Amino acid sequence: MFVDDCVEGTLRIMNSDCTVPLNLGTEEMVSMNEFAAIAMSFEGKSLPIKHIPGPMGVRGRNSDNTMIREKLGWAPSIAIRAGLERTYFWIKGKADAEAAAGVDISAYGHSKVSGAHPGTGSAAAASKRVRVASAPGFCWGRAIGAALTPLRVPLW
Repeated sequence: MFVDDCVEGTLRIMNSDCTVPLNLGTEEMVSMNEFAAIAMSFEGKSLPIKHIPGPMGVRGRNSDNTMIREKLGWAPSIAIRAGLERTYFWIKGKADAEAAAGVDISAYGHSKVSGAHPGTGSAAAASKRVRVASAPGFCWGRAIGAALTPLRVPLW
């Protein structure tokens, strides 16, 4: 789910008189491999995806937005591809600007798997927190007990 839809939906729910729980998410089901392929397509790339050891969680998850449509007359509308494309080119623009300013951005194409998200204290605590991107991007969350398969995909 793109962050604009996440914020819009959250505000609509908070400002409504709805008293029942509502799903807020995308109805699109996209695997991590498909997600990586979409990201690579923006630059016409086809790079190998290296799966690294890690916990295996759910293969995918999507939202049934029937109730939010009924209660609020609204549902998230930004497609995963459109949101990811906007996010990708925003990040690429920032990286290109830093490179033009003389910053060494070579480390931006690498990732490091660590046991905990900074400031969370532990991997277990990190897996239970919902994280929202601070820049134009996606709402990323991890449900209690679920894990994502780590991927490494160099994009530039």
